[in-house]
Amino acid sequence: GVYENLFYPDLNSTFTAEVLEMTRMREAYPEAYDRVAHRRVTNAGVQKALFGLIVCWELLATIALWIGFGAMCGALIGWIVPQMALSLALIGVLLFTSTWAGFLVVGNWFCYWFCHEGAQNTHYQMTLWGIVTAVLLIV
Repeated sequence: GVYENLFYPDLNSTFTAEVLEMTRMREAYPEAYDRVAHRRVTNAGVQKALFGLIVCWELLATIALWIGFGAMCGALIGWIVPQMALSLALIGVLLFTSTWAGFLVVGNWFCYWFCHEGAQNTHYQMTLWGIVTAVLLIV
C-alpha cells in the first residue's frame, strides 16, 4: 500500500477524501448523514495533510517491518541476539497493526461502514493479521 501511496497517491487519496467528506453516505443515506455531517472534513488542505500523515506512518511501518525481518534473519544465523531481533520485529508488527486499527477507528468516526464496507473489512482483517503475527512472535 505504501508503494501506491508514494507513486500513485491519487489511487487512495480520492477515497480518503470521500471518507472524510462522507460523500457516499450523503448520497445513499441522507437521513443518517444529516445526523453526523458535523464530523466531515471538507478542507482540501487538511485532507491532503492527513493523507500525507498516513503515508509517512505507512512508510515508517514498512521500514520497521523490513528492519524486523532483517533482524530475525540475522538472529537465525547468529549475527543478532534473538531477543533484540524479536523486539525489532514486534515494533514493526505494532506499527503495521496500529495502521489498520487506526483506519478502523477513524473510519468508524466517519461512518465508513455505510458505503465503504470493502475498506472496513480489509482494515479489520489486516488488524487481525497483525495481532496474530504478534502473538506468533511472542509464543
